[in-house]
Amino acid sequence: MTEPLPDLATLETPLALVDQRRLERNIHRMQSAIDALGVRLRPHVKTAKCVPIAVRQREAGAHGITVSTLKEADEFHAAGFDDILYAVGIVPNKIPHVLALRRRGCRLKVVVDSVEAADALVAAGRAAEHRFEALIEVDVDGQRAGVPPDSPLLVEIGRLLHDGGVELGGVMTHGGGSYAMRGHDALVAFAEQERSRCVQASARLREAGLPCTTVSVGSTPSALFAHSAAGVTEIRAGVYVFHDLVMAGLGVCRTEDIALSVLTTVIGHQPAKGWVLVDAGWMALSRDRGTQSQPIDQGYGLVCDEAGSVLDEWIVGAANQEHGIVTHREGLAPADLRQRFPVGSRLRVLPNHACATAAQFNRYLVSAPDGSWSTWARFGGW
Repeated sequence: MTEPLPDLATLETPLALVDQRRLERNIHRMQSAIDALGVRLRPHVKTAKCVPIAVRQREAGAHGITVSTLKEADEFHAAGFDDILYAVGIVPNKIPHVLALRRRGCRLKVVVDSVEAADALVAAGRAAEHRFEALIEVDVDGQRAGVPPDSPLLVEIGRLLHDGGVELGGVMTHGGGSYAMRGHDALVAFAEQERSRCVQASARLREAGLPCTTVSVGSTPSALFAHSAAGVTEIRAGVYVFHDLVMAGLGVCRTEDIALSVLTTVIGHQPAKGWVLVDAGWMALSRDRGTQSQPIDQGYGLVCDEAGSVLDEWIVGAANQEHGIVTHREGLAPADLRQRFPVGSRLRVLPNHACATAAQFNRYLVSAPDGSWSTWARFGGW
């Protein structure tokens, strides 16, 4: 149900705001980019954890979803999504939960990158007389989990799964190294590294006589800068629905593409220090300082006026649990600080990392292009 946009001054803050026009523009930009590469988009829903947003991604042309928790798998399967990849390495005590979802009709796929995990999945499948489906995670950049594409372990794990009665679906990787790239050429080169190394792993499995129908790669930066998807069957990306300051710092988006902001209220001042105090601390903005290693450090977030226009050089420079400290980037303390930011006035803060900031809230206030608004639920937990 929608109704006219309320006077923001009547709303208690902090509050997560979503600009629906920007959100839908971001969704269609990514879908168009993946369509042009000729593969499927399997969006990662961990950023928003919001069914109405996932529905819009599906309506735009996405196929299946990716989750990072089994709670997400539960929620989205209950909402009608049945093709789900759980993209975190499986461990034995989570296998019963996976089994329960699959027996409810969810086509849930899991990820392994070790002999131990493969053995556990095989043993559980035999005990339950159930055929699980698994992908082998490939390490393409030394950033996180996965098996190197040229490692003998890749084929060993594949053989254990296949011979043990698990459906070996293929390989997947997450190009987290893309977040450290700087500039267009570096992002293009990384996207090709991600693609080629995952495709190399798929070729090694096939050469060993093992099945490999799925070759799944992805991150938001590499997805948008890929020039080729040869050998790939699907691309995964997540933060693109909202974008954030880290993505803007990489050149993946503009600040005016960021669809998520935190509405906050000015609660006081420390004029001698050039501080404006607001009621959004790290409990609302998160502690993520992802822009700290970028050329422009945005502190705990970039400050906008109530309408969402960026206030040049004003950031949340420090944060306590429930207090944010808005400062000028150059340390300036204008004489009219109290008049410029009066107590009770509203500001918006653009997040460093949309996933982390969104995680602080259980709902979004969504502003539609026609001026109406709605509340969309967000869930958390594991």
